[in-house]
Amino acid sequence: MLLSAASGAADAFVFLCVGQVFAGVMTGNLVLLGASAAGAGEDGVAPRVVTALAAYACGAASGALPTGRPGLPLGVMLPAEVVLLGAAAVLWGLDLVESYGDRLGLLALVSLAMGIQGRIRVTPTNYFTGTLTSLVGRAAARELEPGDVWVLGRLGAVVAGAALAASAERWWSPGAALGAVVLAAGALVLDIASRGGRRPGPDTGKPRPDRGNPAGAA
Repeated sequence: MLLSAASGAADAFVFLCVGQVFAGVMTGNLVLLGASAAGAGEDGVAPRVVTALAAYACGAASGALPTGRPGLPLGVMLPAEVVLLGAAAVLWGLDLVESYGDRLGLLALVSLAMGIQGRIRVTPTNYFTGTLTSLVGRAAARELEPGDVWVLGRLGAVVAGAALAASAERWWSPGAALGAVVLAAGALVLDIASRGGRRPGPDTGKPRPDRGNPAGAA
């Protein structure tokens, strides 16, 4: 749930402050790219969309680098995400993002972090269309399970994270990127505490659009 909230905060920050694109919602970016190719939408959005797509892809690919293994250990991926989000927050908070190129670099940092997050665990935390579709389908078929409370919680968390970033942007713009960092760092602390010093293993689960393993998710 913390990572879901971090995803909402990161996307809201990028959309509001960097320029009408998303850091983690690649479906929306693909739609924006198609609209831009047809000559519609905001001027100059195509380079931002391409940057986000490329950076996200690099982040997602990094979770599958070891040959024959499904992903890097969570103990590596989650700290990497926190560092990237923290770097973006520092750049934005210190008003070091001045040019269009600077904004593209900032977008790349956050999108890279979201790509890494997309490879963490078996529970999706930065794409929710499948999650919502599966939940509504089970509700309509009256097949809801106790674990679905976590599914609903993740949906609420992404909304709360986005609201947090939007509120920060409205009332204290330099802190607009802090929400995603704090939430992701909270997930890291929770994961370290839950492991109790045990050595982290690779993320071996296959992504599932509906839930995964709520009890083990950070």
